[in-house]
Amino acid sequence: MASKAIFFFFVSAVCLSSLAGMAIADADDFDRFQIQGSVYCDTCRVQFVTRLSKFLEGAKVKLECRSRTNGTVTLTKEAVTDKTGSYRMEVTGDHEEEVCELVLVESPDSGCSDVSKEAYLRNAAKISLTANDGIVSHETRIVNPLGFMVKTPSPECPAAFKELGIVPDVTF
Repeated sequence: MASKAIFFFFVSAVCLSSLAGMAIADADDFDRFQIQGSVYCDTCRVQFVTRLSKFLEGAKVKLECRSRTNGTVTLTKEAVTDKTGSYRMEVTGDHEEEVCELVLVESPDSGCSDVSKEAYLRNAAKISLTANDGIVSHETRIVNPLGFMVKTPSPECPAAFKELGIVPDVTF
């Protein structure tokens, strides 16, 4: 009878230790984030994706996190888009007390490389990199598409806008 009790004790100890190990791994996963996004060529200079937009392979983006209190850069990481215009990067650590955003760095297409310099038109995507934000998925953060612009809009843009029911305040 004593040997059965000892055996049961060891089996219980092994089970509990494996459960504790899984709990620790899950806690570590809350500080690891997969960021996914895409970069496109804005052929109409409207700063949103239209049917005329083209996704760019080889575009560079940069993740930059800054302290909320003094604005110092706390994290910088770059990624390059694949043939579908998509990028992925992994970030570790909780950045709850920081403002993090992705910005365009370099376009692979010299004909589509303009980025707005106006502060109110800044093409950047803010992102939350903390598990303490109420977002259910703690692993993957999907970022809004970022776009480089052509110097002159395509002549097909007015028709694309009409399809969307948009009347631009710009003459093409």
